[in-house]
Formats: sequence, structure tokens, C-alpha cells
Amino acid sequence: MVSDLKKLTQRPEYTQKFNSMSGRHGWLRLTPAYSLKIVEEILNQDAMAERVLDPFCGTGTTALGSITRGFDAVTTDINPFLVWLTTAKTRHYSQEEVDDTLMAGAYALDLVENAVCCADPPPIYQIERWWGPANLGFLCCLRSAIDMASQGTASSDLLKIAFCRTLIRLSNAAFNHQSMSFKQSQPMLPLDTNPADTFRQDYEHVCDGAAERIRGNSRAYVYDARELCQETLGTFDLVITSPPYANRMSYIRELRPYMYWLGYLVEPQDAGEMDWVAIGGTWGIATSRLNDWQPYYGFEHPHLSDVSEAMRASKNKNGALLANYVLKYFDDIFGHFRSLRSVVRPGGRVHYIVGNSTFYGTVLATQNIYADIMREIGFDDVEVRAIRKRNSKKELFEYAVSSTARG
Repeated sequence: MVSDLKKLTQRPEYTQKFNSMSGRHGWLRLTPAYSLKIVEEILNQDAMAERVLDPFCGTGTTALGSITRGFDAVTTDINPFLVWLTTAKTRHYSQEEVDDTLMAGAYALDLVENAVCCADPPPIYQIERWWGPANLGFLCCLRSAIDMASQGTASSDLLKIAFCRTLIRLSNAAFNHQSMSFKQSQPMLPLDTNPADTFRQDYEHVCDGAAERIRGNSRAYVYDARELCQETLGTFDLVITSPPYANRMSYIRELRPYMYWLGYLVEPQDAGEMDWVAIGGTWGIATSRLNDWQPYYGFEHPHLSDVSEAMRASKNKNGALLANYVLKYFDDIFGHFRSLRSVVRPGGRVHYIVGNSTFYGTVLATQNIYADIMREIGFDDVEVRAIRKRNSKKELFEYAVSSTARG
């Protein structure tokens, strides 16, 4: 890793692009996602560790990367869909279960072809922006057919992951920007693509990954990262994670299509409610509630105060609202680190991959605030290293903030 900002490049191997070529890691993407390569480099540095924790599991990069190398891993997230996905990605599958999934996938397509069953479309706002009538009809029938074909077995989870891949590939969504959008110069798939062939390719791809043997064991919990508990989770000698960034990018926005189709979101307001309890969430009602937000942990920091004042003094009408967003983000992060200290063994190492931010021309040095929080709550040997240039504004970089728990 490099620390001189002038020498940094975008390093695509430190992004989701690396994951897409790495077996189970490529099953389903999250925009943005951090790279398996970063996890592997840290594991190489701390090869004597036994238990690894990721308190912000995302798509399970840390957990899967750890157990592939024989470590035991625990990961948590406040979003139950991400916990489900990580559990499915890190499970040990027998060859019999893989073969059953291949047969169940073929059976599901037979059910669709014979119009045996069909579910109602999920209540996604302006769903016609996502899928044309033919693809939407196919997905409704396929969703119901998967339940009939797999009947709650291990095949059910694998086919649902394949379904998530297919629904995105058949959609009008594009991933050629930092965030998912509907603006694209050409279709993601040829216009004459058969949706059944797309799903067949996807469940075969998922089954290839499920057949891979993994060595360690992983547990994933639906858990608030501000309330980590030693009694439930145990203790750890290594933490590797990439928390949400303070950049107003809502993960729930990227996950909505999957969560609606699989039943994790039912009503439109559910997304906003979930984002409100998540660190850094800003979707729907989570934004409007910022007007009345008050600190819970009472965290203060000189740089944070300066940035907040600059945001409020800006000419942008949302300056005051976003100042509250930044203050809430770090108040929550402080609460997280305070609970983290109780589950890290003395001498244990923690590694946080995080990006800085800019608001109205003011740079928010997130990495330095993280470092100061670590020192305050009981970590030593704090190191901040810039690891790559992000592909948006010139001031934006990604950093590894690492430290050691005091004895």
C-alpha cells in the first residue's frame, strides 16, 4: 500500500472489479463495495489471528475471504438482507446440494414455461423504469417458481441469489457510475436475449461457486454496530471492515430491487425506516428526520466542528441539513467504536477502510477523525495510510486506518 497521495492511482484491483472475478465474491455486487484483495493483504499481515470480525458485513467480503483461508469469522449488519446474503455465501455446500440446485433451477424454468405459477410484482416505485413488460412478467413467474422448485432447502438460497443476478441483468439499471442509475448508452444485454437463458447462466454460475470448498466457519448476525456485545459475539484478535462512508450514498437505494423481490421490504416507507437506523443512511424519511436530530453519544471533534460550520455557512439551501448528517454520522461511528473496544482482545488489530468526503468545497478528513476516535477509546499504534485514488472528485481518496487494542 502507498501513502504518498501524488503517487496514488485508482487501483481497480482495490474495488468490486477484483471481486467479480473471484468465485462466490462475484455472486452479487453492491455499489460501492470494497475489495477482497485488501482483505487478503491484511490477512497476510496478521496470519496468526484466529477470529476475525467485520461489524459492517456488506456482501460478506471479509467473512468469505477469511474462512477461505481457514480463519473463523463473525460478521454483523443492521440490514437483514445483507446478513442473509453473507450467510448463503459463506455456507459449506455439499456436492449433493449443488446438484439439487441445478435440478431445481431447471425445474423452476419448466414451471415458468408452462405458466404453472406467477407472483405479483413487488411495490417498487415506478417499476416500469426497471423492467419492460416481458421481463417483468418473466421475473414474477420465476420468483414464484423458485419457491415451488426449492421448497426451503439449501437450493432456495442459491436460486434466490441467482434470481437477484438475473433481475439486475434484465433491468434498465446501469453500474457505470459511482451509484446505480438508469442512464445508459446501450442495453446491458442484447435485445433478443432470452430471459430463461439468463437465469440458467446465473444459477449455473452460482452453483460453480457453491461447489468451491472453504475451510473456516462464519456466523452472520443482524446486529447494530453501535451495540456490539462480547456476551453474544465473543472476542476477536482481528477486525477488518469498510463501514459506510460519510458521503450521503445510501446503501438501501442500491439494495432496494433485491429486498423488494425477496420480501425484505414490503411498504415504500420501510426503506427509509431502515436507513434511519443505519449509520450514514439518508433515504426517504431518514433525510427529513435530520432536521430534528440531537446527538446521542455527544461526540465532538475540532475538525468536525469546522466542517459543520463551513457547511452551514455555505450558500446551498441544504447546508444545515447536511451538516446534521455529518454530525450524526460521526456520533454514530463514535458509538460503534466505543462498543467495539469491548470485543477486541488486548493486542488485537483493527483495520478500517474508509474514504474522505467533500461538501460544498470543504474536505472532510474522515480518516483523521477515525484515528483520533481510536486513540480516545483505547487503541495505540494508530496508522493512517492512503491506499487509492477514488474515481470521482480529485480530492477523494480511500484510506486504511489501523491500530492495536491496548492491554
